[in-house]
Amino acid sequence: MSATDTRLSRLQINQVRNLQRVKLEDLRRVNVFYGLNGSGKTSVLEAIHLLGMARSFRGSIRSLVSHDKNDCTVFGALSPGNTTLGVQRGRTGDVRIKIAGAPVRTVAELVEYLPLQVINADSFELLMGAPAARRRYLDWGVFHVEHRFFAQWQRFQRGIKQRNMLLRRAKMATEELSVWTRELAQSGEALNQYRDAYFRRLSPRFLEIMTRLAPSLGGLELRYRRGWDKQLPYADALANSTDSDREQGFTHVGPQRADIKVLSDGHSAAETLSRGQQKLVVCGLKLAQGQLMTEMGKGHCTYLVDDLPSELDRNHCGRVCELLAMMKVQVFITCVQQRDIGDVWPDDDKQALAMFHVEHGAVNPVPA
Repeated sequence: MSATDTRLSRLQINQVRNLQRVKLEDLRRVNVFYGLNGSGKTSVLEAIHLLGMARSFRGSIRSLVSHDKNDCTVFGALSPGNTTLGVQRGRTGDVRIKIAGAPVRTVAELVEYLPLQVINADSFELLMGAPAARRRYLDWGVFHVEHRFFAQWQRFQRGIKQRNMLLRRAKMATEELSVWTRELAQSGEALNQYRDAYFRRLSPRFLEIMTRLAPSLGGLELRYRRGWDKQLPYADALANSTDSDREQGFTHVGPQRADIKVLSDGHSAAETLSRGQQKLVVCGLKLAQGQLMTEMGKGHCTYLVDDLPSELDRNHCGRVCELLAMMKVQVFITCVQQRDIGDVWPDDDKQALAMFHVEHGAVNPVPA
């Protein structure tokens, strides 16, 4: 069984915001954390994100560490197999990662053990934000299903950095620029091929999910824009933009400008949909990515869902819960009242629920 087929069974949180020392045993497939705003519910999700990604999904590391403490630590155990993960972050930004008790050097090694999907207020950036947020979403999916992607991504990042440095020089060695332009053209083409192949699988999966989440919301469409004229090889696009690149000191075309557009009846979903509809679209994008990983044999994502009932009525909140239950993924979800999720989770999957009350940084299990 691969690491991505495992689930988090135990969790220990030390000095993450107001969670001074929290120890959770026998975590279940669906774990609901409820309590008043400011009680520490979101901090539990943030700690799990730290365990899987070695960083927070909100704020800086400095704000993540409890006041007057120098560092925070999260430990977890995955089952089956009882593989342990541990991440320590210092207030100054230093990081220590251990897998099965052994230190590892890169976050890339860590994320394969606990692949995460986050649905929270920041997820609206997938629609409302800059293209960088959508590229990160796209690349996160490609990273998990295409093992060759990360090396090409690193190669492209190195190439564009070197090329831009040369473009900014007052006196430029034309031959050296040509070398890095060829390097960029090769890695950029490979990067786009991986993204495009993934997107062709993602788009129909997203549309199918949206028919379940919002059947009245017709006319949805996903479009992938690769970052240069689709009629041209990347090498030709780079050649055509050389003069403007030299003039302005950076590379204008390429995968660094790729984007995904979400359209509703031919118009931008960010501009035409209501806040609740936008949240459903965001949920659809995250659920589609998780389903695609499972279908391609890469195991299950773990979902961190913060305040799901916000902006969704009971019916649509229940539809999201129904899909999460059907996917059989592990879920950590927050709400204000226990019934906010307990009442809308599918009856035939109620046995998967574990409830935790969060108050003043204390997390206590309660009967489901």
